[in-house]
Amino acid sequence: MKTKRTPFRQSKAADSEIRPEKAVDRARSPRDGGTARLGNLEKVPVRSGNETPRGRAPQRTAPGAEVGPRTVAPGRRPAPNTGGRANRGSVARDGRPLAEARPERLQKVLAQAGVGSRREMEEWIAAGRITVNGVTAQIGQSVVPTDKVKIGGRLVNVRVASTRTPRVVLYHKPEGEIVSRDDPAGRPSVFAALPRIRSGRWIAVGRLDFNTSGLLLFTTAGELANKLMHPSSGLIREYAVRVLGGLTPESQQSLLDGIELEDGPASFASLEEGGGEGANRWYRVTLSEGRNREVRRMFEAVGCTVSRLIRVRYGPFTLPPQLKRGRARELEESEVKAFLRELEKSIAPPPRESA
Repeated sequence: MKTKRTPFRQSKAADSEIRPEKAVDRARSPRDGGTARLGNLEKVPVRSGNETPRGRAPQRTAPGAEVGPRTVAPGRRPAPNTGGRANRGSVARDGRPLAEARPERLQKVLAQAGVGSRREMEEWIAAGRITVNGVTAQIGQSVVPTDKVKIGGRLVNVRVASTRTPRVVLYHKPEGEIVSRDDPAGRPSVFAALPRIRSGRWIAVGRLDFNTSGLLLFTTAGELANKLMHPSSGLIREYAVRVLGGLTPESQQSLLDGIELEDGPASFASLEEGGGEGANRWYRVTLSEGRNREVRRMFEAVGCTVSRLIRVRYGPFTLPPQLKRGRARELEESEVKAFLRELEKSIAPPPRESA
């Protein structure tokens, strides 16, 4: 049985009649900057990588004429063919020399790049995990942007300067989460709820205990995290504390005047009663430092047991009422810039008095 041919399908003979006499001439590949010949049509030049960009008409030259240097639009400098970043040295992509960078401490550079906090970087340097130009780094070593810094064999871009605005996240930490990435007990980590980032990592601004909830700050800049945690910034931490029983007037005054702990004296900047029911009483306290379990230890020193502890403020940031536990909110870039300006003003050294 013969197959009935559709009227839209032509026979092979008809196809061969409309084909050009010669196919594409592949003697010279277009990749080599040659010409492609289509049948009896005239030769069409194929643009190579160094010829006229798309959208501009190619310049026609007479046969045998010498081709002069490529012209550049006025006001624009041609980029030299430096052969890649590794061969440019101190020359940028546009041919201009890179600014001479002064050496900076290795732990500071890595913190600015978002690798971790300064303290973590110092621990990694002491453990021999970081190399500079193939040599194991030392504590206090300085580097420049041209140095090759590796952590565990992985190259780190030390040229990531503080030109980009760091990212800041507010997180409502619930009880039962640990502020750590590695926990032998396998407890839930606060980092699992944070937004993902392509480069760098989130750095926690201080810590909260496993049984403490409330506001926790994260940033991608280790230098910013160090400023926020340093006592020189003077940022106030405010906590809502629920205790069993109540504080006597004498105990309240002792907490304001200062009590002696194992790691030195400690005192609250303010202490206010917040009411309560039954045997539980609420208090609002503020202090300008964040030592390990400091609030709990201070109440225990005057004979009170803390049953619940919530951090409600860190510096100018308060815990948003609409931010549910276990949720994060990233600040807008304008909010971060405004905060950085105020932070620089607050920690700026006082002007020297003229003699």
